[in-house]
Amino acid sequence: MAPYRTLKAWQHAQRLAVECAKAALRFPDYEQNSLADQLRRAAYGVVLNIAEGSARRGTREYRRFLDTANASLAEVETALGLARELGYLEPAEFGRLEAVATETGKTLFGLLRKISASAAKSLPPGR
Repeated sequence: MAPYRTLKAWQHAQRLAVECAKAALRFPDYEQNSLADQLRRAAYGVVLNIAEGSARRGTREYRRFLDTANASLAEVETALGLARELGYLEPAEFGRLEAVATETGKTLFGLLRKISASAAKSLPPGR
């Protein structure tokens, strides 16, 4: 098993990507090439950037990919909000997806904080 698969942030992001992709399939046909596609791409971006960052050498690059994953997560949350306001998501489904996104954000922030702390420990004194 690849090491990134053991990360809680990756596990939550994987679930979020799958759930968002399934939800996007139920958007109207006229939204499949716009909001639905954007939601899928943003959700995929979260999990893919966590995986790619974990495979990079050095904490600086890893943090950069985690920052990108965090930005994609903000995009997911915005797309979900738009879908709710446009009536593409039932309130219960939106609430469930929002909860997964929130949990993903918490674990992603924790991973980013851990990576940043590890980088700070490796800096020479006085930096």
